[in-house]
Amino acid sequence: MSDDSIQPIPLEIHDLTVSYHKKPVLWGIDLEVPKGKLIGIVGPNGAGKSTLIKAAMGLMPLNSGWVKVFGEPVKKNLKRVGYVPQRESVDWDFPVSVMDVVLMGRYGKLGLLKRPSKIDHDNARECLEKVKMLPYANRQISNLSGGQQQRVFLARALAQESDLYFMDEPFSGVDAATEAAIIDLLHELKEMGKTLMVVHHDLPTARNYFDMLLLLNMRVVAFGPTKDVFNNELLQKTYGGRLTILSEVAEAVRQTP
Repeated sequence: MSDDSIQPIPLEIHDLTVSYHKKPVLWGIDLEVPKGKLIGIVGPNGAGKSTLIKAAMGLMPLNSGWVKVFGEPVKKNLKRVGYVPQRESVDWDFPVSVMDVVLMGRYGKLGLLKRPSKIDHDNARECLEKVKMLPYANRQISNLSGGQQQRVFLARALAQESDLYFMDEPFSGVDAATEAAIIDLLHELKEMGKTLMVVHHDLPTARNYFDMLLLLNMRVVAFGPTKDVFNNELLQKTYGGRLTILSEVAEAVRQTP
């Protein structure tokens, strides 16, 4: 029996329901997420994609159900969870340097009362080097482009040295070079045995980027290997008839084995 077969799975969700102002946003979600997979979360606006991530991290109250991270309640294992929020949710005017942002990723290991050591600073520099942002280490985060800001938040997530990562639209508003750098980094993390769940809105690239897809529209429409769930029938079901099959999406569907 392999070690993986006896280890708790990275993320388990059972009968999860979440509401805003008494209106359900997620309903009866059941998921078992395997280790070492790069998973895309796709669905229409208002489908609950960001809510699912926040609920899984314990950032909002649940109406019903439970979440376990590596076999324990999420709050007991937050140190093993990394998070890249939507760029729109961040106050970019906050006066903080690039290095300071990345060092924030070390606080889970340090505790709030300890100052970062030389080891922590070295780690932060290595993470910035990986995303090609080390030359900007002393620059104010507000003075960077959108793509550069996203790279810095990826570096912060790397500095956390987590086992399970949640990323909320990391490709949104970035240039092609940054997008390529991000996907390379995600694949590198996957090869290290990390598990990654990524909210993604671009269907044409979803087929190529992810091992597995979670098709979500308040409920789980489908969850499985990309080659099994990326098809016209399930996509139409997910988007409730609002999906316009553009030529590139149709071609991606057609080419899926």
